[in-house]
Amino acid sequence: MDPFDILSALKDVQQSWMDRPQELVRRQAQLALQLQEATLEELKSFLRAGKSETGEETGQPDFLDALRSAGQMARRHHAVCQSWIRDLIVHSPGLEGRQRERMLFWTRQVINGLSPSNYFWTNFSAVKRFLESNGESLARGLQSFAEDLLDGHPLMRMADTRAFRVGRDIATTPGAVIFRNDLMELIQYEPATRTTYPVPVVFIQPWINKFYIFDLTAPMSFVRYLRDRGFTVFMISWKNPDAGMRDVTFDDYMLRGALQAIRVASAVCHGAPVHAAGYCIGGTALSALMAWLNREPPRGAQPFPVADWSLFSTLVDFSEPGDIGFFVTRQSVEWLEATMRTQGYLSEKTVELAFRLLGSDSLIWRNFTNSLLFGMPPPKSDLLFWNSDSTRLPAAMCSFYLREFYLNNRLVRKDALTLGGRPIDMERIMQPLYAVGAQIDHICPWRSTFKVCDKVASAVRYVLSSEGHITGIVNPPSEMSRRKYWAGEARGVEDSDQWLSRQEERRGSWWDDWAQWLSARSRDPGEPPALGTTRYPPLERAPGTYVMEG
Repeated sequence: MDPFDILSALKDVQQSWMDRPQELVRRQAQLALQLQEATLEELKSFLRAGKSETGEETGQPDFLDALRSAGQMARRHHAVCQSWIRDLIVHSPGLEGRQRERMLFWTRQVINGLSPSNYFWTNFSAVKRFLESNGESLARGLQSFAEDLLDGHPLMRMADTRAFRVGRDIATTPGAVIFRNDLMELIQYEPATRTTYPVPVVFIQPWINKFYIFDLTAPMSFVRYLRDRGFTVFMISWKNPDAGMRDVTFDDYMLRGALQAIRVASAVCHGAPVHAAGYCIGGTALSALMAWLNREPPRGAQPFPVADWSLFSTLVDFSEPGDIGFFVTRQSVEWLEATMRTQGYLSEKTVELAFRLLGSDSLIWRNFTNSLLFGMPPPKSDLLFWNSDSTRLPAAMCSFYLREFYLNNRLVRKDALTLGGRPIDMERIMQPLYAVGAQIDHICPWRSTFKVCDKVASAVRYVLSSEGHITGIVNPPSEMSRRKYWAGEARGVEDSDQWLSRQEERRGSWWDDWAQWLSARSRDPGEPPALGTTRYPPLERAPGTYVMEG
């Protein structure tokens, strides 16, 4: 069984060299020579350890010298083999581009796992710490590993889960749940200014992980930032699915989730259209909803419910989905569907593992060595705490999303996809769009997020943020920040690199640029709306109930 096509890709690499045996032998000889050279250099270095700079004998190299030399030799050999394997795959004749990238991705996972720093005797710093602490560092690491293993975390925790509590340290912005159905809660946040813009901001959050990525600790909170600038903010908090939600569809998330939130927020704000903003899969749902609404727009005096829309690290064209696409093959989808038929959902452990593999060097192995080999406690990080707070995905929605978006890429094909009884055509969307991509995003590559610019009929302002999928979006202004961004009009532009070459690099956070863009479309400030209405009364204080569900 090979759901991720790993063995198939490996076979293709092997087959590609079968017709060039002499070249393969030459490369193998080159590898042997490089390993020999590295070994001789490290042996010379080891023998010099017993001599002073003048060449006088200072004693035989001791145990630590030998251990240090062995670790250095292991690292040299690992680097040589890593470079050789990568070069072999890159130059495999006849291998298709995507298959080549797939093989590079999966060999990188193996190579990262075999790094000498991941093992006690080839990690000199870990051994030295062990000796200096009289063995306590490794004892603490083994105890933490055993606890995490029993708790269902074989890769060890990324963050100190006891350092934060939702509602106490994070997700603490004052507000109330004003609407709840079986799929989501809608939170309205209290105003922070005497006057607010009449047009509210409605966040369509991803239902992979919890909503509070935009309301972490106070200095990192996107919600607080907007409140302080006079915006009324609403946020969807999704229910964590169980087996009883196996039949929940993507249509449900779009209509009973995103559309319902927009309608409630508009009603609270006296019928004003909203600034709708979606992050990651939440942005994909918002994109589909915008096409759905524009298929049959309101007539007469009834206003269109969305004044403008914003996408943060969102794919609408899945033709080049980045590294996450290596997990999505027809075989892997069939395998996941078989698993979900039993459970009714895709488990949070599967989701977490996939995302950690995308950054295995930092999200798996660095964390593993620090915790196990060095006996260090997991970091107290609000971002990593959120990243560890994974959610399940309903079977019907997950299957549809993987097949129709990743495998078939039907969202951007005119009328190829029907949602909520309406054919979806992105070219019908007329409302202004603000789209943000992140420069080193492995989940939604920025060049792929840029593809939305020529898929819609509306004006488009595109922003490229430095950093990755999370840190490029959760990007609060700070005088100490070294982050940067590029911003400019991009309607109808197809070539992302050409667009970037025309933009000026700007220092700081793109949040300020977005706030200015929103305020220009928000009318004059007035009295803030009440918290809820008679029809949508406050049900409980934020952050609500659904976010607490495990």
